[in-house]
Amino acid sequence: MFDTNILLDLLMDRAPFSDAAAELFSKVENGIITGYVCSTSITTIHYLVSKAIGSTRAKEEVKKLLLLFEVAPVNRIVLESALTTHFADFEDAVVYEAACHVGAEAIVTRNQKDFRKSGLSVYSSTELAGILS
Repeated sequence: MFDTNILLDLLMDRAPFSDAAAELFSKVENGIITGYVCSTSITTIHYLVSKAIGSTRAKEEVKKLLLLFEVAPVNRIVLESALTTHFADFEDAVVYEAACHVGAEAIVTRNQKDFRKSGLSVYSSTELAGILS
């Protein structure tokens, strides 16, 4: 499961994080790993990217993400489960529960401390890129 910040690192070319994100996107594109994004990340990304580069380009970037990644749905079960976790941040809890719901093996994020309560492995983009190299 790719956390929103990793997706934004590449889409907004946020150095120095964009290089590792690009490497992971390439691994998804080449079928080396299956990449998931939380459905709520898609709406957040569209909102933030449209503020930076405009709505038309934001829609184009979202279309690219939808071609590349599997989308982990957020439904009542995911939301109710997120409410019962011990995560400090509800959004992180939703990402975690969506990841569990689709059977993801790990979460890749720049905010590893936010996922300390995770039952899944949690990696930075640099760490995961190194593991997969």
